[in-house]
Amino acid sequence: MTEDNYNKPTPFTLRLDDDLLELTKKKLQLARYPEEQTDISDDDWSQGAKVNMVKRLADYWKDGYDWRAEEARINAEFNQFKVKVDVPDYGPQVLHYAHHISSRANAIPLLFVHGWPGSFLEARKIIEPLTNPPDSATQAFHVIVPSIPGFGPGDPPTKSGFGPMLTARGFQTLMVDVLGYQRFVTQGGDWGSMITRSMALQFPQHVRACHYNFFPCGPPPWYKAPLTMGRLILSPYLYTDRELDSIKNMQHYQKEQDGYLKVQSTRPQSLGFGLGDSPIGLLAWLVEKFHEWMDVANYEMPDDEILTFVMMHWMQGATPGLRYYKMAFAEEGEFGSKALFTGYHNTPVGLSHFPKEIVLPPYDWVAHVANEQFRREHDRGGHFAAVECPELLVQDLRDCFSSETVTLALNL
Repeated sequence: MTEDNYNKPTPFTLRLDDDLLELTKKKLQLARYPEEQTDISDDDWSQGAKVNMVKRLADYWKDGYDWRAEEARINAEFNQFKVKVDVPDYGPQVLHYAHHISSRANAIPLLFVHGWPGSFLEARKIIEPLTNPPDSATQAFHVIVPSIPGFGPGDPPTKSGFGPMLTARGFQTLMVDVLGYQRFVTQGGDWGSMITRSMALQFPQHVRACHYNFFPCGPPPWYKAPLTMGRLILSPYLYTDRELDSIKNMQHYQKEQDGYLKVQSTRPQSLGFGLGDSPIGLLAWLVEKFHEWMDVANYEMPDDEILTFVMMHWMQGATPGLRYYKMAFAEEGEFGSKALFTGYHNTPVGLSHFPKEIVLPPYDWVAHVANEQFRREHDRGGHFAAVECPELLVQDLRDCFSSETVTLALNL
């Protein structure tokens, strides 16, 4: 793309080099595996990914998985583009995105932003029902699904500092200056939550409502909210069963599962040498997250889906996705990642609560940082709602964004 090609989308077709696919098979053939300890049961994931599962998936990746067929399906299902934008306080960055336009005259532009270790493929099961609902009474959407730079086909940033705050600026440029959507709504989970929260704080004139299935925040200071703090102290007696379960989930995550967070937010490049060179290493690193963060009792991720998700990071050598954590936790200022946990979100907010989500703060914590207008609790689902239970998320998006509050916000 030349210097004068800013804001001019070009169609994109995903096509990985044959050399990478051949190298991947060779590396899989040369893999070494750890040994499970004899007193660790098959369903005990406390030491990380299970050897037998990783071996089985690696063998299938090497001998059965057909990337070219999957690649063709992705290209058939997604209307993909790339565009170079000028990101304020950063400079030029090429963005990858999918854009699906509804035929409905009243369709609402919806920006869907994924997280890690996901990719734009998280939206795969929800684009069709959102753009083409079953009847005229059901709200329709134009769906825009960008890749976080460095995830999947998204060009990785060439300079440091590109975290959620700058991603938000890049995606705002995409929505407003490239695609011409002056008012739109957003859906975010994981990093998508942080990116779209930053967008709503930076660009409230454009982001008119937000929906989240992941909304991390802490309790407000006791001196600002003594009743909330009192309720926390007496939580065994005053919290709902859902809130108590959520606290347990967060405590388990902090005790047993956030080691990846410490490494990726401090020394991602060192980790990238291993995960970016070893398909077995990356497979194990991601499989453990899928198992621990999904509601595995209600959704079993198919092997092809697992490997395709892994390929989205393998194609980039894994490091850009890992590095995003470093960039995010280094952000400062009122729109940086650190401020998002405490800054008030005045844009109308909808929340979907899935029981196996790793962070589900109590309701009164949310009230101090968000203008919550919609909430729905579900009895199944985890961190990857669009993958695990797409029909539930689709219905929540329809109901949230067709409310009177959101309709008014979109027309102001």
